[in-house]
Amino acid sequence: MASRRALQIASLGIAVTTAGCAGDRRFPLREPMWKDTDLASYSYPCEKRPTKKEPGHVSCAPEPYESPLAWDGIDNSIFRPLSKVFAVDPPREAPNVNSLDEVPDSAWFTNRIGKHKPTTEQLAQGACKDEDKLEGESAEPGAWVIDEGKNNGSTPGFRIKIGKRKFVLKADDPAEPERASAASAIGAAIYHDVGFYSSCEQIVYFKRSALKLTPGLTVTDNSGISKPFDQKALDDVLDKAGKRGDLVRMQASAWLGGYLIGPFKYEKVRDDDRNDIIDHEERRDLRGARVLAAWVNHIDAREQNSMNAWVADKHEPADSSPGYVRHYYLDTSDLFGSNWAWDEINRRLGKSYLLDWGDIGADFITLGIPRRSWELTAVTPGMEMFGYFDSRTFDAEGWKNEYPNPAFSRATERDNAWMARILSRFDREDIHALVMLGKLSKPEATEYLTRILEERLQKVLERYLLRLSPIADLRMRTPNMLCATDLARRRHVRPDSEFRYSAGWRNEGTVVAVPVDVGDKGEICMMLPSGAAGAAGAAGESVRADARSRYVVVTITDSVATYPLRAHFYDLGRNAGYRLVGLERLEER
Repeated sequence: MASRRALQIASLGIAVTTAGCAGDRRFPLREPMWKDTDLASYSYPCEKRPTKKEPGHVSCAPEPYESPLAWDGIDNSIFRPLSKVFAVDPPREAPNVNSLDEVPDSAWFTNRIGKHKPTTEQLAQGACKDEDKLEGESAEPGAWVIDEGKNNGSTPGFRIKIGKRKFVLKADDPAEPERASAASAIGAAIYHDVGFYSSCEQIVYFKRSALKLTPGLTVTDNSGISKPFDQKALDDVLDKAGKRGDLVRMQASAWLGGYLIGPFKYEKVRDDDRNDIIDHEERRDLRGARVLAAWVNHIDAREQNSMNAWVADKHEPADSSPGYVRHYYLDTSDLFGSNWAWDEINRRLGKSYLLDWGDIGADFITLGIPRRSWELTAVTPGMEMFGYFDSRTFDAEGWKNEYPNPAFSRATERDNAWMARILSRFDREDIHALVMLGKLSKPEATEYLTRILEERLQKVLERYLLRLSPIADLRMRTPNMLCATDLARRRHVRPDSEFRYSAGWRNEGTVVAVPVDVGDKGEICMMLPSGAAGAAGAAGESVRADARSRYVVVTITDSVATYPLRAHFYDLGRNAGYRLVGLERLEER
């Protein structure tokens, strides 16, 4: 199995950034890889898999996996840390990175805001399509048919069917009105906009008369006991839900398409998925998600809040072949200051694991004398719904979720900087539009959450855009004019006066300083010398497009980031101009 995966990974043609001098690295003359092979369909062996409705049912999709909630927490809090005590396993750079230091589109991640920024209106749609939008206030009586109760989980609810569409409606905990539902809608849109697959989440207000209860339904609680989901049970859910006049407030989660086969793990691979060839803890998308989780305080980023779906080519039946496995992030309801029953835990969320051996050891050695950041935080008066979610005590590098996440723990500087570059694309108006998805009753709550997210994002960018180069979006405006965007200057991570640019052009033994023109919104441009290819062919001989004499390295610094950007090109001549083939963000000058 290991050798098969190694061969498959090598066949992808994905470039892994490695340390070394620019002169030692040469990229081939080819287009960067922007689409991973794990989106390719394949046929899964069919097997008899009985269901209640079809005892003779045959499935041609991977078998569903059930994730044990308690075991995942215990394993990552106790057994995994113990197993690593004597292990020598330093983090390696992620292999699913292309020659431009980016993650290709895959069954895990799709380049959205990081490649071609959508409009603010498009960002606010998240994963929702026009046909997914629910108009609860105008719904006809009985139009929303309740066909299933919501099993287990921490929030009560039920499933409705409207034509062919299905939605799970969930109510807020009365102790935390609006926060969880708002966090679900806002968080799902943010994860989608960043590039992950997520569900369509929205806040809906509706009249009770819109609902029609199907008789004979049951629901299973967290203890495994089944109970009737009858009119009394429905009334209990609706009575506890938020209200706006005679309208009920609930969170609506659109039913995922495909055949659901259970959560994905943050380590190793799924053995029955032929496309799954990179250990999950080595994937840049999953590693870099730590920075996204830190920004929004997604403390509950664990395998139970994810889902794999078999996407069949024919769609019906959902578990037919051929198809492929798509990976979703689910349930962001714990964002923005989840409030637990114990204040001591609430203060620590995002700052320490529930069982944090490092903090326990430090307290033992120092006798608990030094004051911790969670002792300095406080609830903002009037904003109690957000608990201790703040920006003042936020530490982008030191942030922690509930318990160790195998992928987060393996994140390198390059993984974190990659995600920071993506997050830098969100402007304040984008953040405000996303927060509006939460439909918070108090306008001051919307403004508060927008401000805290903007301030936390600024801390993320200050940490991760000032070490490795934040220069991105390299493009040839003319055959010889290279332009790029300095994301740190675009987001005003430092005053504009501190950015001073220099660039050096190198072709074999020739080094030339290149003037840099500074534009608005972080843009820089420079005219690259022409002549590398011409000089090589001065005697009239034909010069191969990928000849070493055509190879050019351009080094760009902005005087703010610790290290420069190195861009690799082939000079294809006066008419074709320069072809960008690789980028390096190395921790060396």
